[in-house]
Amino acid sequence: MAFINQLETSFQAHENKENSLAMAKYMKNHFAFYGIKTTNRRLLLKEIWNANKDEIKKDVQNIATSLYTQKQRELHYCAIEIVIRECKGNYKKSDIHFIEKLLTTNSWWDSVDTISKYILGQYLLEFPDAVEDTIEKFSNSDNLWLNRSAILFQLGFKEKTDFDLLKAICLQHENSTEFFIQKAIGWSLREYAKTNLHQVIDFVTNSNLKPLSKKEAVKNL
Repeated sequence: MAFINQLETSFQAHENKENSLAMAKYMKNHFAFYGIKTTNRRLLLKEIWNANKDEIKKDVQNIATSLYTQKQRELHYCAIEIVIRECKGNYKKSDIHFIEKLLTTNSWWDSVDTISKYILGQYLLEFPDAVEDTIEKFSNSDNLWLNRSAILFQLGFKEKTDFDLLKAICLQHENSTEFFIQKAIGWSLREYAKTNLHQVIDFVTNSNLKPLSKKEAVKNL
């Protein structure tokens, strides 16, 4: 794939060893990095993207999958950004399998949070009839990151948020000892509080959510 070859060549030319070590440390050394900071990475991606528009449009999922299985984290970020832009408004019902694969491959909070909000969330806006089955499956999964995505997918939905569904998922996971689940519950509630503060406060006050979830839910409100 010309696009991927050009992108890797460009990133290799801009590799920064000092930055790469710091970035890897921040991500608990789960991933290798070229050491390219976000602004520069996006500028490099944009240039090569523009030069390979037709190839990308014709083969979005294969390109994203190939990038997402590479070693360096910056390539994973590029895959996510390509899917966000190219697939919005163009999802097919069957794409949920691709989205699930993204969520469960090279999973960590940085990728899962972005995929949950901008990919899973967008997909479910386009296919609202798929919400119940998808979120039930993800929320009941043994996979931590699918659980987190079920909690977070409505981030940014504002008045379109199904608060009854959000409350049900939060209560399903209220006893979780997983840090990333407790944080996700708090974050999702805090986000919806920007739209409906009183309902969130009432729910948090009268629930048995973990202290971290409650703290995160009302932080900065």
